[in-house]
Amino acid sequence: MKLFYSPGACSLGIHIILEEIGKPYDAEKVSLQAPPPERALTSVNPKSKVPTLVRDDGSVLTEFGAIAFWLARTHAGAKLLPADAEHEARVLEAMDYVVGTLHMQGFSRLFRPSNFAPSESEAAAVKAKGRDLAEKGFAVMNHALEGRDYVAGDFSVADAALFYVESWAGRMGIALPANCTAHFERMKARPAVARVLAKEASA
Repeated sequence: MKLFYSPGACSLGIHIILEEIGKPYDAEKVSLQAPPPERALTSVNPKSKVPTLVRDDGSVLTEFGAIAFWLARTHAGAKLLPADAEHEARVLEAMDYVVGTLHMQGFSRLFRPSNFAPSESEAAAVKAKGRDLAEKGFAVMNHALEGRDYVAGDFSVADAALFYVESWAGRMGIALPANCTAHFERMKARPAVARVLAKEASA
């Protein structure tokens, strides 16, 4: 398998999942600074975005949730998804919320306000809305983590998703609530996460 990633981007979560699985994979750094049509990644994934996973048969899988689910389902020994339907649904629920709301609605407004504002004069209002959405999202996840080390009890793909947005919080000066802070530190202590952070920092 080969992962196309950009250091510190949402692909960080998939990078962690691959490292947790513990099987050989390749990782290719992608620069997101170039316009999408000029990125080498575009020939592999027309969406020109990370994460992009090229599987062993040459087929390409895109979108965080789809890649995370496929990796977990095809590497059951890594125990990245609960065995029962109820807890699996909770993992997918949390992952969808993190990616769809915290990332796409909250942080996307903070990182790229021009995608949401018709004019530059509205950028500050867009960023303020993004911060509000992110803070409310972390409050939701803080409640989900109450009395738990991980989102669904045991470590799962949802924790890899939550970790990447938690890492963005510090970058944007957003204070994490207590349970999310504990989760973030717990994640950084996992050997697989530490390895990925070191790899991406040196890339």
